[in-house]
Amino acid sequence: MTDYNYDRFEPGHYQLDAPECPKTGTKAPDFTAMTVAGKKRRLLDFDGKFLVLETGSITCPLFQTRRNTMAQVVAQNPDVSFAILYTREAHPGQDLPQHKTQADKQACAGALAHEDGENRVILVDELNGAAHQLYGGFPNAVFIINRRGCIVFQADWNNPNATGKALKQLKSGKSASVRSYFMPANPVVGRQTFRRAGQGSAADFFHSLPRLIWKNGIKRNLLTLFGRRIKVSPNVEC
Repeated sequence: MTDYNYDRFEPGHYQLDAPECPKTGTKAPDFTAMTVAGKKRRLLDFDGKFLVLETGSITCPLFQTRRNTMAQVVAQNPDVSFAILYTREAHPGQDLPQHKTQADKQACAGALAHEDGENRVILVDELNGAAHQLYGGFPNAVFIINRRGCIVFQADWNNPNATGKALKQLKSGKSASVRSYFMPANPVVGRQTFRRAGQGSAADFFHSLPRLIWKNGIKRNLLTLFGRRIKVSPNVEC
């Protein structure tokens, strides 16, 4: 992955065909990051039965679309820990440009918490995206990690309904067998997100839209439908 902190979005900034993310049944990469409150936090230092880690940014329409449903998943699972890894801006624009400094990134993560009302723990990645790249570099991926630090469910694109079902299966002692299909962003949320990011954000996205529809909405969902699911015990050691 080159040009991590890009100024203009292009699909080539993501490995859409072959993401290099940690897979189900493998050890979750640990890292230490700053919270929006300015405190250091180690990812695998969590209290819940599981940890649900989602990647996202304030300019990602997919992440913003999923937040309301994820809030319901959080409310339904008080015995589970939840965290967001704040990444680069998915669709930077004139008003919310790509981060040039760590302070820029911290400020955007703070806006997600204080302006958007996000209540999950937000871990602010390093400017070079060190942790994000360890987790595959996708703008809105999700990982469920058990108490042993092993990944027991993973999806390149978070589908909150599938994530919630996977959690239910895992908490009942079963392997997560749900298929997590890619779902597009809500058009209203997308329009609001691009408008907030400013000039250039929407134009770059729509220029790439045909390729994104093929790669994610069609090809990836077909692979999800017919592909073999990796299922592991919720208490697996790795």
